[in-house]
Amino acid sequence: MADWADQYFYLSPESSSIEGRWVTLPYQRAILNTIGNDDVRIVTWKKSARVGYTKCICVAVGYFAEHRKRNQLLYQPTDSDAEDFVKDEIDTMLRDVGVLKGLLMSDPEKRSRFNTSTKKTFLGSTLDIKGGKTPRNYRRMTKDVVYYDELDGFDHDIENEGDPLSLGDTRLETSSFPKSVRGSTPKVKGMSLIEDSFDEADLQFLRYLPCPHCDHMQPLTWGQMKFNKDDYSSAYCECISCQGRITYDQYAEMDRNGEWRNEDGVTLTDEGQFRHPDGSYHPPVFHVSFHIWSAYSYFLTWGELVKEFIMAKAEQKKGKLKRLKAFVNVRLGETWEEEGDTVEDHVLMRHREAYGDTVPEGVRVITTAVDCQDDRLEIEWVGWGEGEESWGLLYERIYGNISKPEIWNILEEKLQSSFAYDDGTVISSKLTCLDSGGHFTDNVYQFCARNPRRYIPIKGSSQAGQQIAKMPKTPNRRGLYLVMVGTDTAKELIYDRYSLASPGPGYCHYNDEAHGYDDEYFEQATSETRVKHYSRGIASFVWRKENSTRNEALDVRVYNTAGIRLLQQHFGIRLTRAVERQPEVVVDVENPEDIPAIERIRRERPARIRRNSGFTKGWKR
Repeated sequence: MADWADQYFYLSPESSSIEGRWVTLPYQRAILNTIGNDDVRIVTWKKSARVGYTKCICVAVGYFAEHRKRNQLLYQPTDSDAEDFVKDEIDTMLRDVGVLKGLLMSDPEKRSRFNTSTKKTFLGSTLDIKGGKTPRNYRRMTKDVVYYDELDGFDHDIENEGDPLSLGDTRLETSSFPKSVRGSTPKVKGMSLIEDSFDEADLQFLRYLPCPHCDHMQPLTWGQMKFNKDDYSSAYCECISCQGRITYDQYAEMDRNGEWRNEDGVTLTDEGQFRHPDGSYHPPVFHVSFHIWSAYSYFLTWGELVKEFIMAKAEQKKGKLKRLKAFVNVRLGETWEEEGDTVEDHVLMRHREAYGDTVPEGVRVITTAVDCQDDRLEIEWVGWGEGEESWGLLYERIYGNISKPEIWNILEEKLQSSFAYDDGTVISSKLTCLDSGGHFTDNVYQFCARNPRRYIPIKGSSQAGQQIAKMPKTPNRRGLYLVMVGTDTAKELIYDRYSLASPGPGYCHYNDEAHGYDDEYFEQATSETRVKHYSRGIASFVWRKENSTRNEALDVRVYNTAGIRLLQQHFGIRLTRAVERQPEVVVDVENPEDIPAIERIRRERPARIRRNSGFTKGWKR
C-alpha cells in the first residue's frame, strides 16, 4: 500500500498545508502496509495530532478501491463531521488522484446518484461515509473495510444499542477479507475507546529510534525531553543509554533507521512483515496496534512542543486545566487521568481567611445561590473577581416550612441585603440561582416570579459533559427561564480550583467561621469523589458521596458557579471591570425620626444607604 501511495496519491491544496505528490514518511510505511495486509483483521492507531492518520486512511480508501475492489465504510463522530470529511478529503482526492478520478462511475466534480455526500460508487466497489451517532447508520450494509476516524469522539453506547466498534464491525461479518481500521487521539482514561482497542491488540508497537551517539534503540518519551523554560527553542531529547543530547534536526535521520517494536522485541518491517527478536519469521496476528506522539511529527518541532507545554502549565497555575488536558491528549497521544478526584476538607480549610464584615477588594460582583431542603433553605453569597477568583462571603440557613410563604418572605428580605468595602462603598448580589429540581419546584417558581430577572430557577442536568449553565431560548409555561446546570462539569471545575495553592484566577477564598464557614461547611464542600461507574458495561465518571456527610455546601457552590457564568454570558458582566464607587450616606435607620430625611435623600440623590446593624444582618439599600 505504501508503494501505491508513493506512485499515485496526491495532496490536494484544500486538505493539506503542502500541495503535491505524496511521500510516505518512514514511520507511516509499516502502518500502511499492515492495513493492506489481508492476514491482519484489526489495526488500531493511538496517536497525537499531526502524524498523518487522516491522510493514511484516505490512502487506504484509494488503494482498496483501485487495487482490490473492496467495499468500504468510513465513520466520523457525527453526520456533520462526515459531510466535512467528504468535502475536504474525499472529493478533493477523487478529483486530484488520477487513477481514482477515472474509477468513479460519474464526474467526481458533479453530484449524481453515483457521487453523493454520503456515498461514492466506483467500478466494482462502493464507499459509504457516515456519522457514528445514530444506530441507523450501522444497519443494512455489507462491507469489507470499515474505518473509524477520531474514535474517542464517538458515544460509548449508540442509543442503548451497543458500542460503535461492535456495531460497525458487524458490517464485516460476511467479508472474505474483513478489515477494521481504528484511529484517534485519546481522551479520558478509563473511558477511551481507542485506548481500550490499543490494549486489546495481540501486538502493541512503539517506534524505536537509534541514538545518533551510541546507536541504542529507544522509543521517544516525554520524560526524555529537556528544556529551559525561558528558552523553549533549546529543547532536546536525552538518550536513556548514554545521556547524549539529541536535537530535532537529527530526528529525520533517526526515523529513517528506526523500526516498530513491541516490548517483547517483536519487530515489524517496513514491508509489513513480523519478525522475532532473532530475525526469524513471526506469523501475522489478528489485531495490531500502534502508538505515536508529536515528538515524531515532521510538522511540529520539539521547541514548539515545549512551548505549548509551558503555556499549558502557566494556565494550570491559574486553575485552568483545559490546555494541559489538550496537551496530554493531542500532543502526547495519551489519556488524561481523572479517576478519583477528591480534596480533603482540612486542606481546603486552609483557604479560610478573616475578612469578616468587609468585602475583599478583589470582588467585582456578587452572586447568591439557594438550595432547598425539607426543613430549611441553605444560602451562600459569593464574591467574584478577575479570572473567577472567588470569595465566600456568607453562608446561612433559614429553617422553616418550605411549603409556606413565610420562609420565602424571609429569604427575599435576606437576598435584598448588600455588603460593603473598606471605604464604605456597598455592593449587592446581582443574581440568585435557586435549585428547582426537588419536590419544591412550585414554591421555587412562585418565588422566582417575584423578580424573574434577578431570581433564576435552575435544574441539574443528568447528561454528562454539559456546559455549566445553559440558558433556554424560550421561557417555560410559568414564564420563567429554567437554566440547566451541568453539575458534573461544574464540580470538576470546582475541585480543580480547590487544589490551587495560591491566590489568583480560580482560587477559592472563604470567610471566617463566624460567617458560616465552619468545619461542617468544609466537610460538605468536599463530600464527593469522582469515580468510575459502569452502566450496561459502558464506563462513565460520576460524582458520588462516599459517606453520610451532606453535600449542600458543594451544591450551592455549583449553583453560584452557574450564576457567575450566566452573568458573564447573558448579562454583560465583565470581571475585569472595577466596581463603580458610589457616594454613601450613613444614617441611623433605627431612629424613626430620621425616616423622612432618608426619603428626601433618596429623591435628591440615588445614594446607597447603609444599615448600622452589622454584616450578619445584611447591608440594606
